Amino acid sequence: MGTIRAVFIRASVGFLTALVLALPEWATAADEPEIRAVAGVLPPFVIEERDHLTGFSVELWNEVAKRLKVRTHYQLVSDVPALLDALRKQQADIVVTGLYYSAERDQEFDFSYSILNAGQQVMVRSSAAGFEERPLTAFLKLLFSRWMLYWIVAALLLILVPAHILWLIDRRNEEGISTSPKYFPGIFDAMAWAVAGLLAQAPRMPKQRFAHVLAIIWLFTGVVFVTFFTAQMTATLTVEQIQGAINGPDDLPGKAVATLASSASVGYLHDIGARAQEFSRPEDMYSALLSGKVDAVVMAAPALRYYATHEGAGKVRMTGPEVRKNDLAFVVPLNSPLRRKVNSALVAIHDDGTYARLYETWFGKE
Repeated sequence: MGTIRAVFIRASVGFLTALVLALPEWATAADEPEIRAVAGVLPPFVIEERDHLTGFSVELWNEVAKRLKVRTHYQLVSDVPALLDALRKQQADIVVTGLYYSAERDQEFDFSYSILNAGQQVMVRSSAAGFEERPLTAFLKLLFSRWMLYWIVAALLLILVPAHILWLIDRRNEEGISTSPKYFPGIFDAMAWAVAGLLAQAPRMPKQRFAHVLAIIWLFTGVVFVTFFTAQMTATLTVEQIQGAINGPDDLPGKAVATLASSASVGYLHDIGARAQEFSRPEDMYSALLSGKVDAVVMAAPALRYYATHEGAGKVRMTGPEVRKNDLAFVVPLNSPLRRKVNSALVAIHDDGTYARLYETWFGKE
């Protein structure tokens, strides 16, 4: 009985000792102020894994919070407008996803020091994505392309100019190409002949000698025009099949391009004349690309590169250079005292090499 009592006493003493030693740590944790951080899932900046968040922005903020000795309560929202609304409604103290700096946003919010400098980039389907464009759709795209417009204008000029010249010279010849000396309907006969001549299918030749010579020259011009047109069309279709119709930002005007709603990419796409389609969630944006609903995706290059090397591997590819490089930063309400503290922590994180380690973990060595 004495042995049991002694064991019980030793166990009680050990438990009480551990409890006393842990009290300062628990008290410190309870005394730490809490920061309400709002974030949107956007790999590799913010990644949701079962019961916790990770990603470059999250890990960087956790390091900042550690140095500020604050606890973080994370709240996930669906899109960029919801991130900023949380600050406006005082439902959050900081946006940790990392947003592009802009003059418009700077009027309403404060930005921390830069957490990353990155540009916009283009992502398209790869040839192995398994999406095949319907023949009718491909034909209509080619028919209404800017390239086809140039050729149509050239063909109209090559029809109208010779038609008027030949009609003026040959209009009084009853056996010529025009059935009437009057402009109407005579010019229509001349234009019909010019179209046939362009295709090297002229049914008859002008009778007037000079007009006859011009007609021969015109038939030769038509052969050259059709040859060049056919060669150009073949080359264009071949290049599109091998490389794709979009090989960088210069190919985006007039194309349907997906991006995140209210992101910096929206304004860029409007500026270059692309047909921007905005999506609230990245996964919906990527799905639209793979299903052929859009021709390309434009967004922050790190996010696209992460998708292209993970979930989108073999399905998509990056193309063209990064454009409009800018800083991404944490965002706080205007005049928030938190901004100065966060900036001081970011400076320290850069100085001691912690930032370089985090950057290499998520983006690799440059």
